[in-house]
Amino acid sequence: MKKYTYPVLFDFVTNVLQKMGLSEDDAARCAKVFLAAEMRGISTHGVIRLSDYFKLWEAGRINVTPDIRVVHESPSTAVLDGDGAIGMLPSVKGMQMAIDKAQTAGTGWVAVRNSSNFGISGYYAMMALQHDMIGFASTNASPLVAPTFSSKAMLGTNPIAIAVPAGQQPPFVADFATTPVTRGKLTVAAKKGEKIAFGYAQDADGNPTNDPTAIEHGGSMLPLGGDREHGSHKGYCLGATVDILAAVLSGANFGPFVPPMMSYLPLLDEKSGEGWGHFFGAMRVDAFMPVEVFKRRMDKWIEVMRNAPPAKGQQKVLIPGDPERENEERIAREGVTLLPQVIADMRTIAEKTGVAFE
Repeated sequence: MKKYTYPVLFDFVTNVLQKMGLSEDDAARCAKVFLAAEMRGISTHGVIRLSDYFKLWEAGRINVTPDIRVVHESPSTAVLDGDGAIGMLPSVKGMQMAIDKAQTAGTGWVAVRNSSNFGISGYYAMMALQHDMIGFASTNASPLVAPTFSSKAMLGTNPIAIAVPAGQQPPFVADFATTPVTRGKLTVAAKKGEKIAFGYAQDADGNPTNDPTAIEHGGSMLPLGGDREHGSHKGYCLGATVDILAAVLSGANFGPFVPPMMSYLPLLDEKSGEGWGHFFGAMRVDAFMPVEVFKRRMDKWIEVMRNAPPAKGQQKVLIPGDPERENEERIAREGVTLLPQVIADMRTIAEKTGVAFE
């Protein structure tokens, strides 16, 4: 493994995206999301995903010059059509529109259709924090997850992120998939030649497996909980809720009809909408109570939870967002670590585009 500085990776990703045909500004917007994932220690959604987008671009399945437009709107809501873009572009625009609407209406909600993978959900939810707003972001995804009791993949990992401002304490930032792990963790395990824990995936017949490549052979991931006895029906409900808000409500493809991000998987003939779907929200704190009063209450909430006595042998209680914030501080000092296999992928892209990597 090797470490890289933020500027080196940012410049590389930006330049590759420009070679693919994105404008300088759009390439930079996408690169910020890639690198935000790396800095927060969520490498499964960082530079490793550039290869996915590059292969989709080679296959003609990504629009690098999109016309992102509003197709439906009310004072507090809107629907955006992403025109087949890389998901970061309509997502940044959609979240900013939700924030703008909240400024006047108190809350703002924007659904996006005809998009693709947008990186980490937390990036968009956190956009609301600087406006003293609570942010919400979610997306559906490639159908890799089997509903409870099913052997067939019908839903995506469908993450949810919620960011809440505080006063003296750092913000509360929950950012999680509705599955035990993301697809990226399976990808990383496969690249390392490691097995995965049982409860993450099943084979094509619905049997438990520890093979990280199971989904490439007809298998599927499992909802949060793993099996019915451990609450997988609740993970299934969460994933289904995201699919309805992000896709059914926006006009995007839902469930098994979502176009796969993996270029080795073919597009389905049947569609239920356009592209992937996202759902963003912003709520102005002072639409409920004075901001300073809320922040004091939020500080107290965080302090109470953080001071909960830890179970024997366990570390201190964490607040959602703590690990990622600690990662940002450490990685800013030490640099971003890339796996050898990811480095090899970047070198391949560098050779094809003529963009210097190292």
